[in-house]
Amino acid sequence: MTDIEVTGLSKRFDKVDALNDVSFSLSGNKICGLLGRNGAGKTTLLSILAGYERQTAGTVRIDGEPVFENAAATAKTCLVRGTGDQASPAVAVRDLLKFAESLRPNWDAEYAAMLIDRFAVPRGKQVKALSHGKRCALGVTMGLASRAPVTIFDESYLGLDAPSRYAFYDTLLADVLEHPRTVIISTHLIEEVGTLFEDVLILDESRLLLHEEAETLRGSGSAVTGEAALVDSFTLGLTVLGEKSLGRTKSAMVYGPLDERRRAQAREIGLDLDPIALQDLFVHLTSGEPR
Repeated sequence: MTDIEVTGLSKRFDKVDALNDVSFSLSGNKICGLLGRNGAGKTTLLSILAGYERQTAGTVRIDGEPVFENAAATAKTCLVRGTGDQASPAVAVRDLLKFAESLRPNWDAEYAAMLIDRFAVPRGKQVKALSHGKRCALGVTMGLASRAPVTIFDESYLGLDAPSRYAFYDTLLADVLEHPRTVIISTHLIEEVGTLFEDVLILDESRLLLHEEAETLRGSGSAVTGEAALVDSFTLGLTVLGEKSLGRTKSAMVYGPLDERRRAQAREIGLDLDPIALQDLFVHLTSGEPR
């Protein structure tokens, strides 16, 4: 089990705060979702966690060890970034996999070969000649096969087509169950991947807005579904994040806890209550409106 401790973390670029006094801890071999709007500081945070960048202030420790310029700590991390803006190496896929094996103490070559076949990545082709989707497939393969105690995916799978993305989600979940470790996933596809999250970090305007267990977060609101008139009456005065209607049936997403009296009232009039969608909650919390 690997512990991550971040305290008072700040990063400044040219008089602009990319991160401002961020503190949190992760432990327990969980899948953690890192959410935030564009420019919130997600990539900067992940780069510092992996030891790619030095923070301006604060500390980052993995198992009690500082990360930056510390081989013992960085050997425990694997950061897979999106490939959209990065130059790809002029080496064959098979050679890049061998190079990764030489660097990663926990590398599983047999598992990497299975994933390469599953995602149909041509071994003999140079990485720079691969399509964007195949480069993404290669990236997630290297992240999964690294078996690093802290494995980080920074929107690195977004170039995959939908069937391949869902194959990645299934593969990730199965592998983490078999080989427990801490996985951090930065994503905008919250509806797709949110069911995997056990912990959620939300950054907003360079600060940590929220760190919570995913189930607790989902329980902070409810989806109220039933006859439209009854839904409207029940949600009057509540914070409604969004509504959907189909004929006479309506579903309203409300933010805030409902006590047992209100829940009993909903049951009595035939309304269904379900946990709120994580994406709806994220949109509300980062909308810029008063919270």
